[in-house]
Amino acid sequence: MLIVISATFFMVHAAPGGPFDDERVASPEILQQLNDTYNLNDPLLSQLGNYLLNAIQGDFGPSYKYPGRSVSELIFSGLPITMELALYSILFALFLGILSGILASLNPGKLLDHLPMSVSMIGICVPSIILGPMLILTFGIWFEILPVSGWGEFPGDKVLPTITLGSAYAAIFARLTRGGMLEILAQDFIRTARAKGLNETRVVLYHALRGGIMPTVGFLGPAIAGLFAGSFVVETIFQINGIGRYYVQAAFNRDYTLILGISILITFFTLTFVLLSDILATYLNPRLREKGSMN
Repeated sequence: MLIVISATFFMVHAAPGGPFDDERVASPEILQQLNDTYNLNDPLLSQLGNYLLNAIQGDFGPSYKYPGRSVSELIFSGLPITMELALYSILFALFLGILSGILASLNPGKLLDHLPMSVSMIGICVPSIILGPMLILTFGIWFEILPVSGWGEFPGDKVLPTITLGSAYAAIFARLTRGGMLEILAQDFIRTARAKGLNETRVVLYHALRGGIMPTVGFLGPAIAGLFAGSFVVETIFQINGIGRYYVQAAFNRDYTLILGISILITFFTLTFVLLSDILATYLNPRLREKGSMN
């Protein structure tokens, strides 16, 4: 966390301009006073030390571009929307990715293998900044069946942003599930289960999937963290008032404290979800549990 905060702090200060440079109606004396008020004229190391001291106490400072509002207030106003978008996207990605991966692994070399894997490759290659406008053009403008902006109570508002954000991860989950399932389906205990006359559905979903899904589980933590970062672009495309849109606006406005606050939040989520995915992988894999017990 210290490395991320420090690196982000020096990078945002190295960028040209400052948070009050666009205040063209303000005189140089007023700009000087503004910089003094927010301690922007102090040495960078002194500014970093003061920021870290306040951040440890949960105070991320005031926003430079939203007068009268703190960074914490802005973050918690947009966080529920971003978390809801990330939740829908990861559920969409897991359902579509795991289903496609299982289907492909059960039909190696056939149409039901080549078709979903080809689509998944397209999903990986097409970034959200292109996929989003394509979906807006198709379903919002040409067919006029789905809203193209906002995040309200209407369920249709959530469809296009969820697909845009979750498609790339659905594609990755599909390929990871396929690879893991192919490896497990070739194991002796699967042949034994089939030889005993067990139902194919039980063999696949109970015996094979538990091991075949391990690569997907291992990637789940970084994927969830990546969804938060990817929401920056999606929220901007669909005009969603989450922390991603605040982050993009803060970058343009040189709102140092807001950039740092959101960066800290994303780093925290990244570390947390990676840890949780490791714990889940240990639970699903007996060999990892035995290794941990011996250590």
